[in-house]
Amino acid sequence: MSMDGVELARLCRDAAANKKAKDPVILDLRKIGGPADFFLLVSGDNEPHLKAISGEIDRGVLEACGRKPFRISGNSASQWMILDYGDVMVHVMHSARRDFYRLENLWGDADRIDK
Repeated sequence: MSMDGVELARLCRDAAANKKAKDPVILDLRKIGGPADFFLLVSGDNEPHLKAISGEIDRGVLEACGRKPFRISGNSASQWMILDYGDVMVHVMHSARRDFYRLENLWGDADRIDK
């Protein structure tokens, strides 16, 4: 099944919610330009939580539309993992690291997708 970027971002958000990811935010970067059309930012509390979230996203997307990430950067030990699907980049971050880097503010001109 083919999915557009916003549908994929929502699918990733919902998969992350299955593992109790915190503070999901989808940013629409299409108007301002960026490395992808959409960013999904989610947080976790510790390494096992981050690993569970990223694994659930990977499985959920593969089952729903047969897509695998082009690359996965980082790992749970680094407290910041990026699943790169091309049009959607999923940032799975430890809460403290997310508070430090504040990507929502860095990309503050981007529209947020709430639904």
